[in-house]
Amino acid sequence: MHHQLCALAEEYRRAGERLDAVVGSLSEKQWGARPVPSAWSVAENVGHLNLTSEAMLPGLRGAVAQAIASGESGPGRYRCDPVGWMFAGLVGPLPRIRGRRRGRVSTAPDFVPGRGLGRAAVLSRFRELQDEKLALLNQADGRPIQRFKVASPFVKRVRYNAYATFLILVRHQHRHLQQAEEAAKIVGGR
Repeated sequence: MHHQLCALAEEYRRAGERLDAVVGSLSEKQWGARPVPSAWSVAENVGHLNLTSEAMLPGLRGAVAQAIASGESGPGRYRCDPVGWMFAGLVGPLPRIRGRRRGRVSTAPDFVPGRGLGRAAVLSRFRELQDEKLALLNQADGRPIQRFKVASPFVKRVRYNAYATFLILVRHQHRHLQQAEEAAKIVGGR
């Protein structure tokens, strides 16, 4: 597999490991408990990631299929387009200033998870979605995925290339896993 796609696959695997570490010692009650009323619980963070993946995967599937159908070879180096590069920067883990995260963004209503999300179902769905992203990365290997666009389900009229989409998804996961880790520390008493 191309080294850049391998690096992305490793980031997806690392996200799964990070999630396992977060939820490993939480009770069902702690899983769904908000650390403060204005912050999401671990369950809500993971539920949001599932909603995001479900919204982005159809476009990503289509772009990878187009790249395969093109019959063309992939580049020596994959690149994000400018819009994808910008979004990948915006959706990643938030910077800290004096110990506090900065740069909160409001989530569109369609991507706000409900409350009372059962751990087994949410984690199972997260793993299914991760497996699909890893399978798509394998299919994308050696294909010109940077040439095919994915429409953003979040911002109308915004499109970025498939390579950027893979990067956006995993950076967004690490952002919410960071939030889940912080929530788990508070509700788990660590």
